[in-house]
Amino acid sequence: MIVLAHVSDLHATRPRLRHPGEILNKRALGLLSWLVRRRREHRPYVLEALIDDLERTQPDHVAVTGDLTQLGLLREFEQALGWLRRLGDPVRVSLVPGNHDAQVRSRQARSWQHWGEYMRSDPGADAKVVFPSLRIRDGLALVGVSSAEPSAPFLATGRVGRSQREALEESLGKLSGRGLFRVVLIHHPPTDVGLAQRRRLTDASAVRDAIARGGADLVLHGHTHRTAASAIPGANGPIPVAGVPSASALGRRGDARRARYHVYRIEPGESAGSFQIRRE
Repeated sequence: MIVLAHVSDLHATRPRLRHPGEILNKRALGLLSWLVRRRREHRPYVLEALIDDLERTQPDHVAVTGDLTQLGLLREFEQALGWLRRLGDPVRVSLVPGNHDAQVRSRQARSWQHWGEYMRSDPGADAKVVFPSLRIRDGLALVGVSSAEPSAPFLATGRVGRSQREALEESLGKLSGRGLFRVVLIHHPPTDVGLAQRRRLTDASAVRDAIARGGADLVLHGHTHRTAASAIPGANGPIPVAGVPSASALGRRGDARRARYHVYRIEPGESAGSFQIRRE
C-alpha cells in the first residue's frame, strides 16, 4: 500500500518589501487583500499544527499543489522554503507552483529555483525547473503541471499552454502499462468546480482532453480553498479530480474552508494495472 498526502495553499509567509517598486504592479492589490483580510484567515500557527499532525500520519509521499506565498516576493520564496523543509526532504515531497507564486513575470525563474529540489524531474539535481515534471516514487508516478501564470489585476486565472499540454499527454502515455499509479499535480482545477470565471483555468477543456488521452489515476489540485471532488471522463472510466482546503486557514468563512490535508491509501486492484483508492 502507498500512502500519499495532499497539502495545498500554505499562504503562511509574511510579505516584507525590500523597496516600494516591488508593489508598483498587481502586487499592490495583493498586499491590500492581505492587510485587510487574508492575514486574519491564514495563520502560521495553523500550518504548524497541520504539519505536526501530518508527521504523525507518516505518509510515504506529500504532494503540494501551490500557493505557498502571498505576493510572490523573493523573500517569501525564502520563507516558504522553511515550510517545505518542515514537510519533508525533496525525495518525499513534490511541488507545483500556484498563481500567488507567479504574481508578476519578473524574476520568476530565479524565485522558483529556491524550491527547485522539490519541483525538478528525476534525476535532474542540477537541471532547471521544467514542467511537466516527472517523479517516480515506490509505485507512484507524480506528473507536475504548472498552471501558474501572471494574470491581469483582479484575476486569478491560470493557464497550462499548448506545449506543456502536449508534453503532459506524452508523458502520461509513456507511463501506461508500467504498473504505476499516475497522479497529476496542478494548482488550478481542470474541471468546473463552481469557481468564478476570473479564477478558472483558461485552457481547462484542452487540459482535460490531454489527461484523458494520456491516462491518469488521480488529479490533485488546490486553489479552491475547500474540499472539491469531480472527474474527467477517461478511456478506462472516470479519472478522479480532488481539491483540498488551504493548509493555514482558520475557517472564518465556514468549516468547509478550515485547514486540513487529505490522505490517499492506494492499493493494487483485482485486475492487472488497476488500483483501489481510499481517501481520509
